[in-house]
Amino acid sequence: MPKNWKTYKLKDVCSKIGSGATPRGGKEAYKEEGITLIRSQNVLDFSFSTNGLAFIDQTQADALKNVIIESRDVLINITGDSVARVCQVPDEYIPARVNQHVAILRANEELLCPELLKYVLLTPKYKDLLLTLASAGATRNAITKVMLEDFEITIPESIPEQRAIASILSSLDDKIELNLQTNKTLEEMAMTLYKHWFVDFGPFKDGKFIDSELGPIPEGWEVKSVYSLATFINGAAFKGKDFVEDKGQGLPVIKIAEIKQGITSQTMHSNKKLDEKYIIENGDILFPWSGNPHTSLGIHLWDKKRALLNQHIFVVRPDPEERCFVFNSLKYLLPTFIKLATHKQTTGLGHVTVSNLKELKVPFPDTAMIETFNYEAGPIMDLIYSNQIENQTLTALRDTLLPKLISGEVRVKDVEQTLSEVL
Repeated sequence: MPKNWKTYKLKDVCSKIGSGATPRGGKEAYKEEGITLIRSQNVLDFSFSTNGLAFIDQTQADALKNVIIESRDVLINITGDSVARVCQVPDEYIPARVNQHVAILRANEELLCPELLKYVLLTPKYKDLLLTLASAGATRNAITKVMLEDFEITIPESIPEQRAIASILSSLDDKIELNLQTNKTLEEMAMTLYKHWFVDFGPFKDGKFIDSELGPIPEGWEVKSVYSLATFINGAAFKGKDFVEDKGQGLPVIKIAEIKQGITSQTMHSNKKLDEKYIIENGDILFPWSGNPHTSLGIHLWDKKRALLNQHIFVVRPDPEERCFVFNSLKYLLPTFIKLATHKQTTGLGHVTVSNLKELKVPFPDTAMIETFNYEAGPIMDLIYSNQIENQTLTALRDTLLPKLISGEVRVKDVEQTLSEVL
């Protein structure tokens, strides 16, 4: 242990440790707006997700007044498959409450920097300890309040040093978040362009139109099914025997969790012999088609290198010259996919079928229009992908520095130059 570092139990450096409850009536009691209720699906490692964010009214919130989230509180998932995921909540979503699957860890700031607490719990060492605790029970994974209270962490006694470590890591996360927000804006720009061209037919309004099953479309265009826009390849099924202990002997198996979170220490690897079509590479379009319709379905550009795809995700492979058009068409249709999956939803899960893709139709332009749209929207798509790749680099650097800074193996002054080169 480095000099002037000390081991504490969380109960000795936190002023609050506790979880909440689901309002009476369950999800049927949620409101369209109001006070934020944070659930396990909103707590991702390093980041807060707004997917499926729930809201409650003041009366419901008053019943949960013992779990009011304050600025800089650290949240940890304490049950289920997402157990031990850790993040902080942006102030814009406060005031907020948590349900029974999420615990609040409120640092005593005279002893512990809240951001450092977050990063400590996200290091592989402490993450593995939490997962071991969670798996000790006979039923589903769970971390109890007592487990959290007695959980030990080793940190610098100096608050300035704690803040300096957290600042290094936060600067990387801030850049990652900025890229994510930039990409959100770029996606909105691309979608505005797509709608102008292929929904409102703005550039063609003075030309000739023909009747179609979708209504009037520009002359020379046709109607195609979504399924005919590209090759949709469903991922492969994997069983326990297909996975390997030595991750160097296989490729990561990509599930919906990996699309959201990236490849983590919990990602399973396999050396199963599969056709090349099941192997995804950077730049592939992925379409998760099964799961919670509002949090699992999506259209993504893969950016985490060579991997295997599981059976709940399509890889979508259009002709190269039509890639930008197809990607934006799928993005535009995502609300329709969600609606279809919700209609088939059972026990919280829904899905989009190949039949749905064959039944859904879109206007398809002539080759010249595809080329022109690519010229306009292609650079936007390229920049989105470039930002995603930069985030992979930043994430890798953060994940490398995280355990070394938290353990004291390297000090802040040792990494300042590296940081200045990437930010």
